[in-house]
Order: sequence, then C-alpha cells, then structure tokens
Amino acid sequence: QVHLVESGGGLVQAGGSLRLSCTRSGEISIYHDMAWFRQAPGKEREFVAGIKGIGRDTAYSDSAKGRFAISKDSTENIVYLQMNNLKPEDTAVYYCAVEVGGYPYVPTALSDYDYWGQGTQVTVSQ
Repeated sequence: QVHLVESGGGLVQAGGSLRLSCTRSGEISIYHDMAWFRQAPGKEREFVAGIKGIGRDTAYSDSAKGRFAISKDSTENIVYLQMNNLKPEDTAVYYCAVEVGGYPYVPTALSDYDYWGQGTQVTVSQ
C-alpha cells in the first residue's frame, strides 16, 4: 500500500507559477514510477508529467512541455511539479499517482497507475 498526499495548489494569475508537492509513505520502492494528472470540471482526467523510479527519464503532455517540470526527492520521497507560465486552461484538480508494475518507460494512461492522492486544486485567473 502507498499513501499519497498532495499540496501546493491555490489561486494564481495567468503567467504566474506554482510548485506542487506529493509526499508518499507506506510500501515505498525506488522502482515505482510517479506522475501528475489533472482533471477539470466536466473533463476526463489527463496525464501531465511523469518520472521513472530508476533513472531520470521523464514524460510530459504537449500542454505541459516547456512550462512544467517534474522532479523527485528520493531521500524524503517527495515528487514536485513546478508549473510556470500558468494559463487559465491549467485550472484543474491535480492528482499525484504511483505506478508499481515496473514499466520500462513512463506510463501515461490512467489505468497504468495503482495509487492516487486526494488532489489539490489549481485555479488560474485571466
């Protein structure tokens, strides 16, 4: 079992920045991949960014690439999502997720992930 807690969401103006944090506990493994997803009201949950448990491989959605950066702190078992140049279209609940299946690449599908946090709200005003 893996427990995930997100934090760092809030209200920000377009062009601003936020850094989200996800702290995990429980059956922690360096093999676990971690990712951020987001879901806006009335829309499907979508992949934003992910990072491999081993190595430095990362993956980003087209909307996130160039603006967002995912990183991890293995010592404290925290994954971050630095979000820059935020746009109103980024408004959503952001979820942290963990994949324990040992994929050789960063998974991007909802069904690939095994554990989820409760989410943190990000609202970007015009």
